[in-house]
Amino acid sequence: MIDNMLININNFFMLNFAYKIIIFMLFGLCIGSFLNVIIFRLPIILERKWQQSSAEMLQVNYIQPDKYPRRFNLLLPASMCLHCAKPVGMLFNLPLLGFLFTRGKCSNCKHKLSWQYPVVECISVLLFALVAYLHTDWSVIFAQLFFISICLCLVFIDFNTMLLPSELTSPLLWIGLLVNMHGIFAGSLSAALLGAVCGFVVLWLVNYGYKIITHKDGMGDGDFNLFAAILAWLGIQVLIPLIILATSTAIVYFIILYVRKRVKYNSQLPFGPFLSIAGITLLLFYNVLYQFF
Repeated sequence: MIDNMLININNFFMLNFAYKIIIFMLFGLCIGSFLNVIIFRLPIILERKWQQSSAEMLQVNYIQPDKYPRRFNLLLPASMCLHCAKPVGMLFNLPLLGFLFTRGKCSNCKHKLSWQYPVVECISVLLFALVAYLHTDWSVIFAQLFFISICLCLVFIDFNTMLLPSELTSPLLWIGLLVNMHGIFAGSLSAALLGAVCGFVVLWLVNYGYKIITHKDGMGDGDFNLFAAILAWLGIQVLIPLIILATSTAIVYFIILYVRKRVKYNSQLPFGPFLSIAGITLLLFYNVLYQFF
């Protein structure tokens, strides 16, 4: 019954392809709005968890490390202005449109809102539409949308906090292996497993060599886990292309910031965003890029 329903949906979208793109653009807009919630709230939730664990270990009173409500998770409290704490109205909470209606300011205190919100939503819209355009297999579509969503969260969380939470990288790794039970993206489960193991080990060895030379870490465990997770999806065959794409984009980004005097030659920059961007690029365009590499 489900198979027949999917066939009917596919036939409808083949005859009305524009509807498929529009539906996935709207879907991407809604998911992008929720990704903004994860990007902002997850680091705060984790910081509270770490502080509370430390307080219990040291047997001292726990002091909340932020100004937000005590009950704080991905669902509660409702969206509010971070400056005046006024709840955001339903109209102004609409993805992308709310930002346009308010002209990027709080409707109450007129404090400027972060441009990150519409940027994440717009990127989600474009990528969701692109996945819908490239594929007709529903299992491939929704698997890729999951991968893209997690990677987008990691891009902005790492840029903002220099963190790559295991709460995101671990599910990405395990679901990547499950998705490749029949080799949907990696070609085989063995290629996915080998990719995950080699990805972690290779990046760990690179960091170990860097530490011997400089006596400090160049990367963290989050980078190793993310690298392994991406290769669990795409397989061992993309190890070299992933390294080339991630490092080259990171170098270009650093040069741009250095020329604009935004960083110094010894400044620390997150590597996770460039791994994530390279992973999304290879997921969508591997067949094209394979010829290049």
